[in-house]
Amino acid sequence: MHHTGSEVSSTPTLIEKPARVAAAGTKPKLIDEYIGRVNSDTQTLSVAHMRSPSGWTEPGQTPDFDEYTVVLKGMLRVEFQGGALDVHAGQAVIAYKGEWVRYSTPDPEGAEYIAVCSPAFTLDAAHRDSIIDAAHRDNTNDAGAL
Repeated sequence: MHHTGSEVSSTPTLIEKPARVAAAGTKPKLIDEYIGRVNSDTQTLSVAHMRSPSGWTEPGQTPDFDEYTVVLKGMLRVEFQGGALDVHAGQAVIAYKGEWVRYSTPDPEGAEYIAVCSPAFTLDAAHRDSIIDAAHRDNTNDAGAL
């Protein structure tokens, strides 16, 4: 038995195709949500296929969800308070609820990855940095790198 929003079903639910979702960031990024609030009315988690071009970066965020990411192609950079991880094809990373992170794809080939959020992603729950927050954080990080 599983939940799809408010209805309970005892049979598997076929998701025939993903929903294209608008993306944040400096360059166009493709987000295809298979499971989540938009495509299947699933509140407990979301599963999305992401394709980010070279040079893409999004605002930092302090989300109200855990995010599990598996990189299929390329490299995804995950900045966090105090450092950064480069996550390559065949690797995964977990970003925890309440912890600041910022994702980017600086390599020439960009990246392709699957992101699973629990509970399901919402823009409000992402708590993205404002322009002022981002400028302050970048200045703080730059000063620490000197």
